[in-house]
Amino acid sequence: MKNTKSLIFILALLILINSCGERKGKKNPSVGTEVTSERIFIPDFNADSAWLFVDKQVAFGPRVPNTEAHRKCADWLTATLERFDAEVIVQQVKLRASNGTMLDVRNIIASYNPENKSRILLCAHWDSRPWADYDPDPANRRKPLPGANDGASGVGVLLEIARQFSSHNPGHGVDIILFDAEDYGDHKDDQGNNDHSWALGSQHWARNPHVPGYSARFGILLDMVGAENASFTMEGTSMYYAPGIMRKVWDVAHNLGYQNFFLNRKTGPITDDHLYINEIIRIPTIDIIDYDPDREKGFFDQWHTVNDDMQNISKETLKAVGQTVLAVVYTTK
Repeated sequence: MKNTKSLIFILALLILINSCGERKGKKNPSVGTEVTSERIFIPDFNADSAWLFVDKQVAFGPRVPNTEAHRKCADWLTATLERFDAEVIVQQVKLRASNGTMLDVRNIIASYNPENKSRILLCAHWDSRPWADYDPDPANRRKPLPGANDGASGVGVLLEIARQFSSHNPGHGVDIILFDAEDYGDHKDDQGNNDHSWALGSQHWARNPHVPGYSARFGILLDMVGAENASFTMEGTSMYYAPGIMRKVWDVAHNLGYQNFFLNRKTGPITDDHLYINEIIRIPTIDIIDYDPDREKGFFDQWHTVNDDMQNISKETLKAVGQTVLAVVYTTK
């Protein structure tokens, strides 16, 4: 359903986020009860637009560092964010993967209201995995994968959010960072597997931010946010470093009616870009990620297979995530 004014009127049900810190004076912080009578205008997240942004990335082919598809997609992402009135910085660097390969890496940073010292960080990874190492067919396990959900979905949501920012100023500083080389972690069959072979782009940025002394009030990472019937659980790394942020975001999602996606269920920690943002640059950051340890692989069925393609992307899931993140940004004071 289209909203011709592209606005949702949030009257009394949304939580007014004051500090995105721990809630005080509550024994049970799982579901929000704080409300506001203030009239808050929140752009209507367009899931059709986000889906097209995901599809465009996948059409380039696997976005594996050092490939032509990777270079072309990076140029398109940069141009698209500039078209959406962001101040864009491309952090280009060569990083060594754990297998010794030197990777041409681009972290793409889009800033809104860059003069504002109070900032919110939104991020996702835009590269795709070079190896479909969990594919059921052994012949595919050294092939790159399309990365529709694992990578492109989070970026698609953030591009649609950027498009909304270009029409409706969020009113405070927001940085959208598209991290590179997140998915170049060791192949599961190779010896020497280690967690720190993942998230190379965010590790570099956390040690070398685009602005010296950069800080943000909080961060939200999006990873695998496009599959049908996704389960976003309260992942352990997020709950360790930023439990207040996670509860605030989940409260907003529930007040918007997305409780079937955002589950009040605590799960184990995951190594993802947010780990290094929390540990190195110390910005409290959560991961909205489709993760259920009761599944065979923990993630969606097509995870790290050649079937991670557009057939698995749900506009309903994109909408739930995108509208929630927009609501968090526009209700933050």
